[in-house]
Amino acid sequence: MGFSTSISRNYQTDILVIGSGSAGSIAAIAAAQGKYKVTLVERYGFAGGTSTQMLDTFYGFFTPSESPRKIVGGLPDLVVNELNKSGDIFLRPNTYGAGTGVNYNPEKLKEIWDRLLLKQGVQLLYHSTLVGVEKTGEVSVCVFFHKGIGFFTITAKRVVDASGDADYCHWAGLPYEKAGESEPAQSMTTTFRMSNVDLDAFEKAGGKKMLQAKMGEAYDSGSHPLPRKEGSAHEMCQAKCISTVAVKVADFDPLDPAGITAAEIEGRKQAFIFEDFFRAEVPGYEDSKIIGLSHQIGVRETRRVFGEYRLTKEDCMEAKQFEDQIFLCGAPIEDHRKGADGSSETFWQYVPNGGSYGVPYRTLIPQQSLNTWVVGRCFSATHDAHASCRSMAQTMSMGQAAGFAAVQSLVRDCDAKSVAIADLQTTLLEVGAVLELPSIVADTSRNGWGNN
Repeated sequence: MGFSTSISRNYQTDILVIGSGSAGSIAAIAAAQGKYKVTLVERYGFAGGTSTQMLDTFYGFFTPSESPRKIVGGLPDLVVNELNKSGDIFLRPNTYGAGTGVNYNPEKLKEIWDRLLLKQGVQLLYHSTLVGVEKTGEVSVCVFFHKGIGFFTITAKRVVDASGDADYCHWAGLPYEKAGESEPAQSMTTTFRMSNVDLDAFEKAGGKKMLQAKMGEAYDSGSHPLPRKEGSAHEMCQAKCISTVAVKVADFDPLDPAGITAAEIEGRKQAFIFEDFFRAEVPGYEDSKIIGLSHQIGVRETRRVFGEYRLTKEDCMEAKQFEDQIFLCGAPIEDHRKGADGSSETFWQYVPNGGSYGVPYRTLIPQQSLNTWVVGRCFSATHDAHASCRSMAQTMSMGQAAGFAAVQSLVRDCDAKSVAIADLQTTLLEVGAVLELPSIVADTSRNGWGNN
């Protein structure tokens, strides 16, 4: 690698988690339930990833049907419970197709992630970026860069790649596919928030249906240069504030410096085009203004690792169950893609009958590796299956399973592939994970947290 003469520090750990998004943070919390040292490294100055950088709603806890079931539990509930204690959540109805959402205050969530991780004794290293990997059997030496000390290493017995972009797997030479090579990659989104919105006036004027109609009219007429005909704007925990998923940026490579730079610039440009549209055309928004953009543009897919099993569209749509399943998903395929007319719309396809499918442990195990788990949006799935199974409740469930599996592998001195699935499933059930579709209908009342 050529770093040997410039390494400033050398750290040792048992379990290294790279990336502190929802998947990585839960993986670290789960791994810290054991007796081993756990280190979590993050390139930004706070944990949470998409949950704190871009969004304000957890999806995937509930099946999107008229009789919703709560299908995710365990350590992910700890996060929501902490938000609930301080009054920083409400359950948002199934208005945009993905089921009941757990709406939260993302700024409060940053502090909660810190607190939960430190309470478990996780070693946190923020503002540090992975730049290289050397592997020797079941030991990995990972090279990171911090602008204050330069290059440093962390030697780890087990690694959880929660980087979102499969950075560890890339530098370690593990096989993956890059989104966009065989089918169009999902578009990127800069989310934005607006204040001083009269939500009562908005609802009286027709709410979501009215908004969609006005967006379509503006797109077709060219009165506002919107990138798409559809998009969402929903209320936040903060009074008179809304958050959006409206901007759509396609045809740029987020793994290329020039590509991601152009995407960031285009995303900001579109956000303020939407601000003009909202203020001019949407009742209730006349006096509103943008008060914040996402920390970075939201990237839905880049690298997807080839694992011991690859989740497929057929698995999702047939509600398939697996002997080694470690969580459930009922989310529809939600594919943000470029339409034939050049607009970037969303394709939806639902799991039949409000059901759910199981996700096997093998999707978290990269091929050609003994000591690695991959969690989050870079796990082993096809493009279509990934478009269903990337909700944050599911990525937290991946982290939960990987963290417990890493501990078991150290306790039993076995590799990732040899973890005893029955014992792992027992551990998951003991903390409250859901491995079979419940018969009970969940309480998704607006001001409560459902059946946890």
